[in-house]
Amino acid sequence: MAGFAVLVTAGAGVVGSAGTAQAAGYRYWSYWQADGAKWTYATEGPATARPADGAVHGFRFAVSADSSDASVPRTAPDFAAICGSTAPEPDRKRVALVVDPGTAADAPGGERPPASRTVCAVVSKDATAAEALAKVAEPLRYDANAMLCAISGYPAKGCGEQVAGSGGKSDPAAATDSASASDSDSGSDDGGPSVGVVAALAVFAVLGAATFRQSRRRSR
Repeated sequence: MAGFAVLVTAGAGVVGSAGTAQAAGYRYWSYWQADGAKWTYATEGPATARPADGAVHGFRFAVSADSSDASVPRTAPDFAAICGSTAPEPDRKRVALVVDPGTAADAPGGERPPASRTVCAVVSKDATAAEALAKVAEPLRYDANAMLCAISGYPAKGCGEQVAGSGGKSDPAAATDSASASDSDSGSDDGGPSVGVVAALAVFAVLGAATFRQSRRRSR
């Protein structure tokens, strides 16, 4: 999953073609990082991000049409609340994680989202955010392009599929190369990505499967 930036140009090209599907959204896990007391959309994938001790990272599952309606995790980033009772360890770091499976309205047909939760991951100093997530939220599910499809088994199937309008039916042939981008609660202006969701999906999809497998081995 490393190499987020290698095809930024290609991802930007997708934005130009996204105008033909502006009414559609994508159902996926988005990735966020804390900026003080608010969430900001991550500018790199979790497999390349290496949070420091004390960082707070979040994952949110939802349907999003573009960056203007990006849904942040509904739990505020608060390291003390999540990891305050976890003592620091030599050569280890504590990463506070918020995993928000979203609402029933965004769930795939026949599934119900589990409750949102917070967890403190204690991992090696050089661990990535993906490794921290694997430590505390398995089973994770990835597709052949190393795209994160499910956290703690949710959703049971599907991966970044296109949804025809808000709450519309999924198009199983669309967005097979999509990946984590941003979604939003109404009224949130904490900031989504500066590029379109479709571009973010395309860029994250190029994250290498070989590096993903190496990351998974290191997390065990």
